[in-house]
Amino acid sequence: MLSLLTDLFFPKACFSCAMPLKENECYVCTICRHQLPVTNFHHNDDKTVASVFYGRSKIENATALLRFEKKGITQKLIHQLKYKGQEDVGVFLGEWLGEELATIPNYKDVDVVLPVPLHKKKLRQRGYNQVEKFGRKIAEALKIKYADDVLLKESNTSSQVTKKRLARWHNTNTPFKISNKEEIANKHILLVDDIITTGATLEACIQELNTAPNVKISIATMAIA
Repeated sequence: MLSLLTDLFFPKACFSCAMPLKENECYVCTICRHQLPVTNFHHNDDKTVASVFYGRSKIENATALLRFEKKGITQKLIHQLKYKGQEDVGVFLGEWLGEELATIPNYKDVDVVLPVPLHKKKLRQRGYNQVEKFGRKIAEALKIKYADDVLLKESNTSSQVTKKRLARWHNTNTPFKISNKEEIANKHILLVDDIITTGATLEACIQELNTAPNVKISIATMAIA
């Protein structure tokens, strides 16, 4: 009854269009859900994400759930997640992608999910890592460990939003460190992030993770620009 009263006075709204959700809808209304630009990369063994790292970093598998376009529906979702405190967007996308990856043979031998970390200062400012719930839900679906204490961000680089490609690369060259290499040694790691654009941030993470012995790295992101 309390839940019904809460929904009556504070109805849950679609993260995209802000219209009230119907009883059988969660996070995103049916109309907006059908408009989401799904990539299906992992279903089709598509190499679009992997090609971003061609000649730069060795990865096993790579996928992104959605395509990201300026002023598009994916941008609205991720804006809600990063700047409006709507962490359930990460839950929604993580449950969705996790359920799909659990059916893909290439992801069957993944041992641990690692998020791209935030610097402690930015984490305090925002109050949460926008990738955390996304990564946790994927780990739950794959029935593996989620670890946010292995890969750490030591330097507090400024926002990447307005930077050009080259500036992003120079700004994210070596800001990451591993706290315990033994924890990921000989493991297949699934590295998760929100958006992949130039790949510079993920590449910096991959370079650091490769300092641990005999690791394999795959990538899963909410979206690709």
